[in-house]
Amino acid sequence: MKLRTTKAAPAHKNQPRAITEMKTLYLDIFSGISGDMFIGALLDLGVDAHDLEHELEKLKLDGYHLHISRAQKAAIEGVKFDVHLAHEHSHEHTHAGDVTHTHAHSPEDQQHAHEHHHDDEHAHDHEHHHHHEDDQDAHQHEHSHHHHEQEHGHGRNFSEIKTLISSSRLSDWVKEKSIAVFHRIAVAEGKIHGLPPEQVHFHEVGAVDSIVDIVGACIGLELLGKPHVLASLVVEGTGWINCAHGRFPIPAPATLSILGERGIAVSQCDEPNELVTPTGAALLAELVEEFGPMRDLLAEKIGFGLGTRDNQTRPNVLRAILGRSATSKSKHDWETDTIIVLETNLDDINPEILGHFVEQALAAAALDVFHTPIQMKKNRPGVLLTVLCAEADADKFTEMILRETSSFGVRRHTADRRKLAREFASVKTPYGEVTVKLGKLDGKVVQAAPEFESCKKLARTAKVPLKTIYEAATKALKPRK
Repeated sequence: MKLRTTKAAPAHKNQPRAITEMKTLYLDIFSGISGDMFIGALLDLGVDAHDLEHELEKLKLDGYHLHISRAQKAAIEGVKFDVHLAHEHSHEHTHAGDVTHTHAHSPEDQQHAHEHHHDDEHAHDHEHHHHHEDDQDAHQHEHSHHHHEQEHGHGRNFSEIKTLISSSRLSDWVKEKSIAVFHRIAVAEGKIHGLPPEQVHFHEVGAVDSIVDIVGACIGLELLGKPHVLASLVVEGTGWINCAHGRFPIPAPATLSILGERGIAVSQCDEPNELVTPTGAALLAELVEEFGPMRDLLAEKIGFGLGTRDNQTRPNVLRAILGRSATSKSKHDWETDTIIVLETNLDDINPEILGHFVEQALAAAALDVFHTPIQMKKNRPGVLLTVLCAEADADKFTEMILRETSSFGVRRHTADRRKLAREFASVKTPYGEVTVKLGKLDGKVVQAAPEFESCKKLARTAKVPLKTIYEAATKALKPRK
């Protein structure tokens, strides 16, 4: 059986030095997040810059150097982290702590590095320009949280990046998390372009600086002691961007897809700039356990990661809070989120109308809709109609229930969910490949099931009964359980 999934590389003896005490890291993303802002915040919390640089050297990735400095953004002091790309020749550069080194680069690395250039304004994990529609002169300016503009004809595909990370001497945890972050980006880009994740060819996100941002973020978390990561609700700006896919409204296509795939809601504010980059979105989707306001958090250290641009409505900073939480955390690695449960009891609804409502609610992006037989007052049979939805959609579905059913009132409460980490893979059967869904707990597959649409499509192509495809796919899955 062949499964196409992201797998962790074997552990290596050479582990980075880390703080041993388990704590909570809360990301206050009121002004968005990018990879370099995240690393800057970790450095401001106490991650040693030399340790970070030493770990990054294990990638054996040439053509760049780090620039780490203390600076201010809107009178808030923090750490500015940049990845500067090399030019054609060897050069000296200064690292954190004013330590100067010289790197020599192979011709291949020189060419790849030269295909990128830097600008003193703004740049991004995915190159784009930001437009203000109310500007009569159609003024165009480069925009991003960080300082990398990438113009290059050659990127790396997901398979190449996975090989680069897996073959390094980085710790098993850093390898696993870094590859998982890239996998989320590959899945999002694959959906946009109609390609499997393994075939997605990265351009900007496959460049040297973006690789350093993502792997460096995972290294930084490990050096911080791998704390539980929580975050505020995701806030994005407004406006338009020019990216590789054309002119799009903010959020960028990949950013929105990455957040949606993880089930992370996003709200827009009045800042006329992009706040959340695709790299930032992927880091949130992979690393954050739960989103919401601070709850019982005792702040012990506060760090600020600085962006490059000067925002109009808020400081361009990421605030990271390291502390203790009064809430006990699970020892398991399941995903968590919070949803709204809407319920109403019905004893006089036409079954056809009830069926129509279920279809309508699911089409409107309800997480789930179902009805349960119950006994109501005066011993009348009835149904309990339940709708699960995101908090932002609660009023929409409440109105739908009141308008489309015979309900006179809707009960509403919040529910915390614990979910298995999900992956999609392919298994080979005598009739062809079938997509399957894997549920993982603590790194092990505990649930596996064939995907209905994939089985139906193969059954039609192979001209065999649907249940035959299901049985073949289930048989191929048995060794994984």
